[in-house]
Amino acid sequence: MFNRSILKQLQVWADNPDRKPLVLRGARQVGKTTTVEMFSKNFDTYIYLNLENIDDKKIFEQNLNIKNLISSIFLYKQKEKKGRCLIFIDEIQYSSEAIKMLRYFFEDAKELFVIAAGSLLETLLDNKTSFPVGRVEYLFMHPLTFQEFLAATNNSKALEVYNTVPFPDYAHTTLLNLFHKYTLLGGMPEVIKKHIKDPEDIVSLNSIYNNLLTSYLDDVEKYAKNQTMVNVIRHVIHQAPYESGKRIKFQGFGNSNYKSREIGEALRTLEKTMLTKLIYPSTSASLPIISDYKKSPKLQFLDTGFINYLAGLQQAYYSLSDLNAIYKGLIAEHIVGQELIFLDLSLNRSLNFWVREKRQSSAEVDFIIPYKNYIIPIEVKAGATGTLKSLHQFIEETKVPYAIRLYAGTVKLDKTKTIQGTPFTLINLPYFLTSKIKEYLNFYIK
Repeated sequence: MFNRSILKQLQVWADNPDRKPLVLRGARQVGKTTTVEMFSKNFDTYIYLNLENIDDKKIFEQNLNIKNLISSIFLYKQKEKKGRCLIFIDEIQYSSEAIKMLRYFFEDAKELFVIAAGSLLETLLDNKTSFPVGRVEYLFMHPLTFQEFLAATNNSKALEVYNTVPFPDYAHTTLLNLFHKYTLLGGMPEVIKKHIKDPEDIVSLNSIYNNLLTSYLDDVEKYAKNQTMVNVIRHVIHQAPYESGKRIKFQGFGNSNYKSREIGEALRTLEKTMLTKLIYPSTSASLPIISDYKKSPKLQFLDTGFINYLAGLQQAYYSLSDLNAIYKGLIAEHIVGQELIFLDLSLNRSLNFWVREKRQSSAEVDFIIPYKNYIIPIEVKAGATGTLKSLHQFIEETKVPYAIRLYAGTVKLDKTKTIQGTPFTLINLPYFLTSKIKEYLNFYIK
């Protein structure tokens, strides 16, 4: 059992006297059930219901009022209602009745702590069923972040230095190597658990990746509306790791004959399961950042470990000094996107990149994020600062005074100018400090 960052968020939720039933979202096998079981140690009474289990599901099908439902749950589980009571309703998507009852847990049973979880929530529910608006709150769970990876693998000294701002140069090589290992493995809990037992055996992890992928493929029939969509979604799952990090076109995705409408529907379905994410471009020069859904998005897969496994990239990590050397730099960009998405557990974070598509002067910046009154550009690049032409064009258009460059080098601050002469501050950070971007912006701006 790994000490996940979301445990702090769960404690904040539990300490709030105005809390609502919590819906924990996340793809299969990212550790939702295990995390709630760890959290349950803080309670006097813990009840676990898995609605894939027919007997557990039947409790909610008796059309009981909330008082009798609670009595029925405690009787069925042979538990006494003592002290602080946590009820965890796992795989809640299998019961629309259970979803409806969340409202009454909030309105009439506030003394109970109720968490619900599921990995296919929107996709399995019919259009008439939805979570009670204003009666529940959400947290989103992902594979392990780099920070969680350091804690899970007992790299406590490295974690301590990682959290030091500014980061000391003497620890750069150690942290970069650990980040390369994390990028190779990804953050799926089962993979990390196996790696901890035998750190030198990478090959044995492949059966875990394969089994996880098979379980995602087996789920397809549960949320595809017909056999055609079963085939399309299966195709997208198989091809997504090869296309991740790239801008994609829906028409003919993955060298197929599928139409844009079919691929679009499949990708939107997989977004709901949190297996994939579409990152859309923006042309915004000032806040708010507005996605342009008419332009081609980039594709983000659940976890880099799958990409390395399926694309046969694992061997490339053994003599690695710079992530940009792998897969035309797409792995570096993908892992940065993965870390940025994981930053806020209370949001299913929308991430964007920036484009200016003109006939003679197109430009593309890898990512943009809001920070105070600015849109901060982020480039994932090696090489000299003068080669960051798209970044320079972004600064010329927005006049933002700060930019981030993520690379294999050390923490460094450059007071520089665009090609046209506009001054700006470039904050150079090693890839492994992606999740610390806002801390470094705060530090350097002060």
